[in-house]
Amino acid sequence: MTLMQRIPSETDISEETQTHNARALIPDGVKAEIDLDGQVYTLRITRAGKLILTK
Repeated sequence: MTLMQRIPSETDISEETQTHNARALIPDGVKAEIDLDGQVYTLRITRAGKLILTK
């Protein structure tokens, strides 16, 4: 995979959009790490039930 990738248009995004249950992505109920092209992000569920994505 190269650093220069084609940016999807709005129609590409709407046709390929998938829904994922956040609690299924975070089985321990606290946080999950997500890798995007070598960059690691942390997805957390707060006590108030909100999602926070940090790099």
